[in-house]
Amino acid sequence: MLKAVEAGHIADQTHSVGVQLYAHKARAAARMGDSRLVRDSLDAGRARLDRLRRPNHPEHHFIIDPDKWDIYEMDAYRLLGDDERAAAHARSVIRISTGPDGTEISPMRAAEARLTLGVTAARTGDIEEAVSLGTASLAADRKALPSLLLVANELDRELRSRYPRETASRDFHEEILTITRNATNPELPF
Repeated sequence: MLKAVEAGHIADQTHSVGVQLYAHKARAAARMGDSRLVRDSLDAGRARLDRLRRPNHPEHHFIIDPDKWDIYEMDAYRLLGDDERAAAHARSVIRISTGPDGTEISPMRAAEARLTLGVTAARTGDIEEAVSLGTASLAADRKALPSLLLVANELDRELRSRYPRETASRDFHEEILTITRNATNPELPF
């Protein structure tokens, strides 16, 4: 993964895909537990993002804008286990994803941020908050299930490893299993 990121940077220095490569590098480093590489990758990605023009269509999936960058930092810090930073970025994502009237303008981003807050709550001993945030995230109207389930499964693993005998933990696990089954075997409309 790290070699692929470097090859991508050599190939292109002018598009937001390079920023996304730094985000992937940070996530990979987080999975390896390399906090220094996480921070260096996030710093480099942010520096490149700051040099780019603000995109005309930030809603495009493959365009990285400053608001989307918080999601990448949130993910990397959650994967690293740096709960304080992950939670701070998650709160920022929720704030940015909510309009002045309280309407979620980016429901998927907010749902993933709530799941991150659920993971951090589980790690700090607040099972009720963790399950509440996880359940609320899964109830969001608009869902990109594969992406949402990645983070929901992280929360599920935290709950099952820390609170295996708690009913709330088992109930959340069952909810994940049901959603996963329905996603792989959707009901046909006829």
